[in-house]
Amino acid sequence: MIVWINGAFGSGKSTLVEELRPRWPESLVFDPEMVGYVLREIVEVPTGDFQDLRLWRRQVAHLAVGLVEEYRRPLLVPMTLVNPGYLDEIFGALREAGLDVRHFFLKVAPEVLERRIDGRSFFPDDPAREERVRAWCKERIEACSAAVDTLPGDTVFLDGEASPGELAGQVLAHVG
Repeated sequence: MIVWINGAFGSGKSTLVEELRPRWPESLVFDPEMVGYVLREIVEVPTGDFQDLRLWRRQVAHLAVGLVEEYRRPLLVPMTLVNPGYLDEIFGALREAGLDVRHFFLKVAPEVLERRIDGRSFFPDDPAREERVRAWCKERIEACSAAVDTLPGDTVFLDGEASPGELAGQVLAHVG
């Protein structure tokens, strides 16, 4: 089983997965951003968003399938994925491989997202880079909020302003 935790930057995806880990110790955590970081070291990303690389999408699906097949453990995936075509491509590949994909989306008000992004530290030793990352995250808030209407029908929407403990309980209740 794959449990994909989706939402805007600052919505609490990683925090929720950190809360789920001790409650679901047999699960593995797979962060697709790591695939993007590796690709960014090898090839140019013309748009600045590694999700636009077809290879990123293929490798994310391939690695997720491999992790589940090889280790026979549930996979927790904290990743913003709101482009409908990219989501269909990745989820389609996962389902084609016979995997059960459970999709959760953390809904958070834009002003709360901005506060959370401002409160995070990305690159404390590089203030200019820190600001670029914050601006990039904030620029995507609107698209993430608008994506709510385009997500698959089986998406489970969660109140991302609830406590991580409450959210973890809700996810676990849904996955059984």
